[in-house]
Amino acid sequence: MPFSQSELLEVRYTKEKGRAVFARCPIKKGTILEKVPCIIVRWEDIEDSELAHYVYTWTEKTVAVALGYGSLYNHSFNPNARYDDLRRQAKVYTAIRDIAAGEEITINYNGDPKDKTNEFDFEILD
Repeated sequence: MPFSQSELLEVRYTKEKGRAVFARCPIKKGTILEKVPCIIVRWEDIEDSELAHYVYTWTEKTVAVALGYGSLYNHSFNPNARYDDLRRQAKVYTAIRDIAAGEEITINYNGDPKDKTNEFDFEILD
């Protein structure tokens, strides 16, 4: 399956969150935003680097760097998108409600959009 950059998305810098992913046009609920390959690395190899802020837990000792915009989506406990493991070393991001043009696209870092567990080491800016 080929991967291509989405025409629906763009990355902008915000004062509050730094880089963020935004909708370039209105997006309907259920739309696939992007499918991205992942690079799996050992946590111990990157834990003291800037890259450590942009990874998903993969196994007990490894993490995934999601390519495309995958590692740039910000967290929200009221997200408008979700991510799922698509297949081996890939993720898919899908709109879970209609998203307006110019709106930031967020995901719940817990995986389940309804999971309100807060074990994050950063301030939640919902």
